[in-house]
Amino acid sequence: MKKANNSQAALLGLQHLLAMYSGAVAVPLLIGTALGFNTEQMTYLVSIDIFMCGLATLLQLMRNRYFGIGLPVVLGCAIQAVEPLKMIGSQFTIQTMYGAIIVAGIFVCLVSGQFSKVKRLFPPVVTGTLITVIGLTLIPIAVQNIGGGNASAKDFGSLTNISLGFVTVILILAIQVFAKGFLSSIAVLLGLVSGSLVAAALGLVSLAPLHEAPWFHVPQPFYFGVPHFEWSSSVTMIIIALVSMVESTGVYFALGDILNKKITEKDLKLGYRAEGMAVILGGIFNTFPYTTFSQNVGLLELSGIKTKRPIYWSAGLLMLLGLLPKAGALATMIPTPVLGGAMLVMFAMISVQGIRILASVDFTDQRNILVVAVSIGLGLGVSIYPNIFQNLPRTVQLFLGNGIVVASLSSVLLNLAFKGREGLAKKDIKQQVRVLEEVDK
Repeated sequence: MKKANNSQAALLGLQHLLAMYSGAVAVPLLIGTALGFNTEQMTYLVSIDIFMCGLATLLQLMRNRYFGIGLPVVLGCAIQAVEPLKMIGSQFTIQTMYGAIIVAGIFVCLVSGQFSKVKRLFPPVVTGTLITVIGLTLIPIAVQNIGGGNASAKDFGSLTNISLGFVTVILILAIQVFAKGFLSSIAVLLGLVSGSLVAAALGLVSLAPLHEAPWFHVPQPFYFGVPHFEWSSSVTMIIIALVSMVESTGVYFALGDILNKKITEKDLKLGYRAEGMAVILGGIFNTFPYTTFSQNVGLLELSGIKTKRPIYWSAGLLMLLGLLPKAGALATMIPTPVLGGAMLVMFAMISVQGIRILASVDFTDQRNILVVAVSIGLGLGVSIYPNIFQNLPRTVQLFLGNGIVVASLSSVLLNLAFKGREGLAKKDIKQQVRVLEEVDK
């Protein structure tokens, strides 16, 4: 495993920050705009959200007997929470929205021990399928960003946007292949910077966010008022929390595979509990639910440096940017197509990680073929057309409208149906160990 000194770790941390920054700020921007927040409120929302991303990441990194999975993970806002929160905020109040977030966080903390027992349901045929689907469902987001981000915009897919996106991809690949030592590890960061400089030379980088942002901001509990608790809103956010827990489970196993570390029930429990605490803090400081970001998994594989030190730097930088909005505005100046190019490389790496696991699964067994084929098909299908469930109850839509969750449910249930509990508990766990050993070789 490669290691990095402090200055190198700081650059790697910045690379992780830039990889997740767009996804992190997208949630407050989408919700704040939908609920009619003014400029001052939006400034608070985005700045403190970034601060809380750093704090949530620290909760996961600082493993102890009570919380924290202790893996190099980055936490950000759960994108699946956007539509439910917009619905709650518009139908009830903003205070109800944050009350529901707090209830969901408490729920995650309370059920973390029981939910961790799902580990035995994730043998290699399931984890490989799930990790592959995570990467494949993220790739369309990268391609959309390469086109400009907004598919309905007039300039979407313009030659300029596409050129910027693929120039960034080419730069990252060239640096990764031809650079030596540490420079190869920060290929994504160098690609983002280089792509942004090319865009700036074309006059496509605006300095307006830098001028408009304030210099300093402080987190303030209950900024939008005392939370209000309403049962249907709370149940809705509990369902979203369950979706996030299932998604995080796949990310934990992906990280375990990359690090050649066996993920135990205790690891899962501490990881879920840290996420629950982050969600509670999100409700208190009037930001949003937080979950493990899968996009940073591909970055670990690409850089080859898989220690926690760069993630500590990333968490610290996120908290600093949250307190200094003007500094944080620099990251928002990266053109969307440039960011999309970097995302394409990282998200594809996640899929490759899943394929590596599946390559060691016994496909002479027809049942394994069916588990993988049906689950990937359902996961990708739902990701492309989530409105297929529009005639089902709203709460069911929230759960089944996520391709990763559908792939998880499908692979777990099919594997259980085909193999039964006994084979799952003994044979497949031994196979999991064998797969990790083969991948390590």
